[in-house]
Amino acid sequence: MTELILKPGKERSLYRRHPWIFEGSVARLNGRAKPGDTVDVLDADGRVLARAAWSPKSQIRARIWSFDSQTIIDDAFFKRRVADAVARRQAMPQLAGQEGMRLIHGESDGLPGVIADRYGDTICLQLTAAGPDKWRKAIVGALVKATGVARIYERSDSDVRGLEGLEPVTGWVHGEAPDTALSIDENGVRLGVDVVGGHKTGFYLDQRDNRLLTRDLAAGKAVLNCFCYTGGFSLQALAGGAASTLSIDSSGPALVGARANLAMNPQLDASRAEWLEADVFEALRVFRKEGRRFDLIVLDPPKFAPSAAHAERAARAYKDINLLGFRLLNPGGYLMTYSCSGGIGLELFQKIVAGAAVDAGRDARILRRLAAGPDHPIALHFPEGEYLKGLLVQAD
Repeated sequence: MTELILKPGKERSLYRRHPWIFEGSVARLNGRAKPGDTVDVLDADGRVLARAAWSPKSQIRARIWSFDSQTIIDDAFFKRRVADAVARRQAMPQLAGQEGMRLIHGESDGLPGVIADRYGDTICLQLTAAGPDKWRKAIVGALVKATGVARIYERSDSDVRGLEGLEPVTGWVHGEAPDTALSIDENGVRLGVDVVGGHKTGFYLDQRDNRLLTRDLAAGKAVLNCFCYTGGFSLQALAGGAASTLSIDSSGPALVGARANLAMNPQLDASRAEWLEADVFEALRVFRKEGRRFDLIVLDPPKFAPSAAHAERAARAYKDINLLGFRLLNPGGYLMTYSCSGGIGLELFQKIVAGAAVDAGRDARILRRLAAGPDHPIALHFPEGEYLKGLLVQAD
């Protein structure tokens, strides 16, 4: 077995059960290993600490499969890990009846680089690292056995794969494309899912619980949904009795999908929904000049900071959009503001939002901290897994 030898002192993170080994922690590799091969991880004194997947082109040189040095990494290993992840979701009463659900959440489910989202009888699979790329067949087989789904589509086309030296991979890896368009029922609202061409794995399941909260807050309110994508927040607001919804996105195709989603829900009053294709920052500045105001504003922008290196520039963008949000919010109104940037931690995000409130001349308070649902767990030893953070703020 090929051995990855750590530099002195670099074993400390493994004792804390952190699953990544960075390039600067590696002293040498004893033997040869191809991308994705399993290697034994040893400290500088020769003690075996873990078994990991080797990735020679990534700054993250190895990702831990198991901290038990006796674990055999084979098809049976992936069958166990996948079955355990699925069983945990099935045991959560909060997820009962949900047609859309994340089944595997990477490192937090002991499967670094593996994302699997279920939409009814379809799974969309994303493999972002060399290890799972090597074990694709085993992972697909394990998912089929654990769930019995009719089909699996692979969407391994994220930019992260390039950092691993991997080419994009997409296509049906189990079953065939369905005869009809894919959709799910999410808390009483039907929403379309595009696993082939949509964002990420076709939909943003991580915001499911926060969309439901929007519905609970929306009765009688004028709602502004920024970066609306296919309208999930807007439709839940309408389901909650919003007086009006104005939804903005710069993508015309996304708004086509949003209108199609609304059409799938005849119980919702379409006359209360307005859709606007525009740059959100520019549109909000126009609204401010026009003196428009809203009772509930949702700010769910794309990732401004993919890493900590982009944090300063991203902070300015988050400050700008939240400042505009506060200036458009009626007294007593609610701001639901989010960041999905891994490079922006919760403490920094709160400081940014607080600074925006001060600059807008608004007194405000946090009513609730918002995060992804329970199907997106965060391993205690892997804080990087907490990428989505949000605040429900009320302003005077």
